[in-house]
Order: sequence, then structure tokens, then C-alpha cells
Amino acid sequence: MLKRPRRCLSPHRLLGATLGIATLLLAKAPFAADAGYLFVSSEKDHNITVLDGTTYDVVKQIRTAARPRHLQFNPERTLIYAACGEGNAIDIIDVGKLELVDRIDGINDPEAFDLSQDGKLMYISLEDDAALGVLELETYFKERSEKPELTVAEPSADDEGYGGEEEDEEEDEARADDNGDDAVPGMTLVEVGEEPEGVLAHPSAKTVYVTSEVANVVHVVDVESKAITANVLAGNRPRRFAMTPDEKELWVSSELSGDVTIIDVESNEIIEAIEFLPKGFRPEDVTPVGITMTKDGKTAIVALGRANHVAFVDVAKREIEDYVLVGERAWNTTLDKDDSLLFVVNGLSDDISIIDMDSRKVVKSIPVGRVPYAVLIDN
Repeated sequence: MLKRPRRCLSPHRLLGATLGIATLLLAKAPFAADAGYLFVSSEKDHNITVLDGTTYDVVKQIRTAARPRHLQFNPERTLIYAACGEGNAIDIIDVGKLELVDRIDGINDPEAFDLSQDGKLMYISLEDDAALGVLELETYFKERSEKPELTVAEPSADDEGYGGEEEDEEEDEARADDNGDDAVPGMTLVEVGEEPEGVLAHPSAKTVYVTSEVANVVHVVDVESKAITANVLAGNRPRRFAMTPDEKELWVSSELSGDVTIIDVESNEIIEAIEFLPKGFRPEDVTPVGITMTKDGKTAIVALGRANHVAFVDVAKREIEDYVLVGERAWNTTLDKDDSLLFVVNGLSDDISIIDMDSRKVVKSIPVGRVPYAVLIDN
């Protein structure tokens, strides 16, 4: 009996088969944590775009509840929490899987939040409730009735508002009505001034700071008693915080007065205010929001919003060293692990500017989702 000759693959077919197997294996492999990925929230696409930290190619887009804004890792950096304002939720992303895996439901229009250093407490600014929510995470997950259905929002149409300063007040009230007054397990509310936003937990775990945009006040809240112990008058419409590494100074951006107020942490007294005005811009165009400190505490970088610049400030001298032009509405900033690159989120040009910290020049602009708000780096 004649044997059929064995069929040999041509080099081209062999290469194709090999690539096919490799692709299949990669598709089944989990995404690695600490891979240098960038995570960017999009207010209008209602997702988080994951970028490769070297090529800046899109790795994945993770859909979420409506209007994800502030993002933060848990202490182990295995999870990302995303405040979804119009979704009335804090979504939870698994960093290794790059998937939406859980949700803290029933949070009324969360603006921003911070975690205690041990990750057990989440401090959430609740704009519609004029309150700081103190959430015990273990209690919440233990006592909630069931895991919520992880529904996600459809991308907004181009002609829909993006949820920024021009957000419709009627829509705001409607979301509050839809959310109801149901208590969130493990949540305690601390009444603060109208429209709270920025939140920062002191590393000592004894104090939390929260801004009130309407009252122009920084509230100092005692964690144990959940009571306000001091009110510090800041600039007009205070937004976000940064603390110097030595924990002696609290820097607060004020959007409508175009400045940063510096507060002495021990006395809660104002030390100084730094005003910003890049060349060619009017004072009303300068709307500071995000602040980032270098690890050595020598430099503060302030995103100047509609002035389309970031400012580099000498922390010790209180002097503005440089203004760097970036995209439209520079909203938030993040440094990589060795403070060599600065990532600036530009909310109205739908991109990220990457600044080399040595030269203080933009080296690359990366298109991302519509109305990006925050960026995290997994490194």
C-alpha cells in the first residue's frame, strides 16, 4: 500500500501558523499588572482607555457607568476605583484583567475621592448632598444586599454636553431624584459647604480635607469624630489639593481666582497665595485645577485649565519658573515613577500632552477619548 507523502508547510504558511498560535495564546493570557499602562477616563465616551506605556497604542477600552472622572489605585495597585458621576457609582477595575469587576452602587453623583493609606476607608465628595461621605469598604461589601448588575453607559452623542462647567442644573437635579435617599451600607455623611469637590486624606489617618466650591472654604475634618475642626478660607472656587512630601504644607487650587493657596498643616493658617497669568491670557482664562508635586517636594506643577498651560512652581521660593503650552483645558496631571515624564490631560482637545521634565517641553501628544479627565500610570 502506497503511503501518502507528508505535506510540508511553506515558509510563509509556517510563519502564519506560528503567528496565529501566538496571537491565540496572547488573547488568552491575562494582562500583567505593573505593566506601565496608562489609564485615562473619558467623560463623554463613558470608558477608560488603556494605553501602552511605551508605544502609547490603545491596548483596551473599558466601558463604565456614566461619566467616569477621578481615578485612583487601591494600596496594592491591583484595582482602580473610578468615580462615575452620572452613573451614581464608584466602578472597580481589575488591573490584571483590565475588566470592570465590581461597583459601589448608590453613591449620589460622586465628584472625587481619596483612600486611607490602608485602603479601608474611602472619602467621597458628594456634590448634590453637600457632604463628605466616609465609606467603610469592608462593611459595604459585607452588608450590601447583592452585587449590582454591571451595566455600562453608551457613548454620548457629539452634540450632548460633556458635563463640565456647563452641565445642566435640571439634569443634575434629575440624577439626584433618581438616586433616591437609600442609605449606602457603611457610609457616614459629614455635612460640609455647598458643592464639595477636592478630597485629600492626611497620611496620619487623623484628618481629611475637602473643598467647598461655593463657600470658598477648605474644611478640615477629624476622622475619628467625623466633625469639622477648622474652616480655612481659600480662593474663589477651590478645587484640588496636593501636600508637600514633608506633610507641612497643603496646596489648594482655586479655579475662579486663578491661584493656589498654601496652608500651614499644623496651624491651618494661610501662608501665601500664588497667582498665575501666562503671557497672552486674561485673568478670567486662568482656571487652575490639578496639582502634582515631585517626589523631592521641590517642584509643584499646576494645570491651568482654560489657559491651556501648566505652570512649574519652585515650592521653597514660591516662584513660577516656567509656563508650558499644552492642549485645550489642561485639567489634571500625573508624573511617572521617576519624575521624568509629566502627563497632562487636556479635556477640550481630547488628548494627553507628555512633557519631558528635564527640558520642560512637550515631546508628544496622544489622542484619547472625548473629554478626558484623569490619568493613572501602572508603574
